Amino acid sequence: MAGEIPHYVNPAPFDPAAGETMSAREERYYRASSLRLIWWKFRTHRLALLALVLLGTLYVTLPFVEVIAPYGLQSRHGDHIYAPPQRVHLFHDGDFVGPFVYAYRFEFDREKFQRRYVSDESTPQPLRFFCRGEPYRLWGLFDADFHLLCPPSGGTAFLLGTDRLGRDMLSRITYGARISLTVGLVGIAISFALGLTLGGLAGYLGGSVDYLVQRVIEILRSLPELPLWLALSAALPAHWSPILVFFGITLILGLLDWPGLALAVRAKLLSLRAEDYVRAAELIGASRRRIIARHLIPNFMSHLIASATLSIPAMILGETALSFLGLGLRPPVTSWGVLLNEAQNLAAVTLYPWLLVPMIPVMATVLAFNFLGDGLRDAADPYS
Repeated sequence: MAGEIPHYVNPAPFDPAAGETMSAREERYYRASSLRLIWWKFRTHRLALLALVLLGTLYVTLPFVEVIAPYGLQSRHGDHIYAPPQRVHLFHDGDFVGPFVYAYRFEFDREKFQRRYVSDESTPQPLRFFCRGEPYRLWGLFDADFHLLCPPSGGTAFLLGTDRLGRDMLSRITYGARISLTVGLVGIAISFALGLTLGGLAGYLGGSVDYLVQRVIEILRSLPELPLWLALSAALPAHWSPILVFFGITLILGLLDWPGLALAVRAKLLSLRAEDYVRAAELIGASRRRIIARHLIPNFMSHLIASATLSIPAMILGETALSFLGLGLRPPVTSWGVLLNEAQNLAAVTLYPWLLVPMIPVMATVLAFNFLGDGLRDAADPYS
């Protein structure tokens, strides 16, 4: 037939994805779970993703600080008081040796009345990795001596210098991370328990309960924060053990941080309690506790996660400030704030600036939590 249309068969192999239409991709996007949508949006925030990796690494390594630190927490080196950081080298006289340091030779400058440490560059001292060093008790249960980094045999490895007692600053910062980072987690747990409970009751029940919670929040928010911290910290008994002081500080930080969260929870529940699914849960006889915990709070859980990531650095800064002022944690407990407290003099800035190095992990951690909070806040609305 003259008008017959020829039949054509494409010889290319069949590819199901090649024929996928835009509507099919959109359908997969809109049918994805909320967690998957949040992850897709979150991973586009590069700073937040980097912050998550950094914080995850820090918190995963906290139980193993004894393994990471090259020296023990209280190890003293009387011949190396206020020793500056030892530089790590790779080449000696043009030959590749690997990571090594040069030994320090102590001299006393009689004109300036200062200690001087001169590097002996005649012999390199290679650093040891995955080695046996100073013994320690892991988690207070097991005797061990394995370290990721050890000083050279018969030498020293003060990569961040030493303090007034000849203690290695890198090891003390590593040990201090366990206390400073844990304070934020314990404090935010207390703050969230109070904020979710009181804010949830005030927002869902209303009436006299809402009135009472609101007045308590107004009283706490009207008090100046720093003087109140100082007063409560100074009230801790001086004879308390370091563990009790630690829990006392975290309790203070948690009790003073919950009003902001409670207000946010109250405002959100006031807008959600009139929704149809809440009315349906009430009609089938669900208890108030179940309605709040299973129906209302999960609807703004992403907001709570973002709030937590922004509140934890405030807890860390609070502990650091109190310890720096001498009203928080005290030796023998070691935290970043305690280390900065030992550097609050003019000599530390002019003669021994490496004593201020604990500021760097504090700043890095606070910035990481802020970047992480920004990313979670943006990811909470994946359709934006």
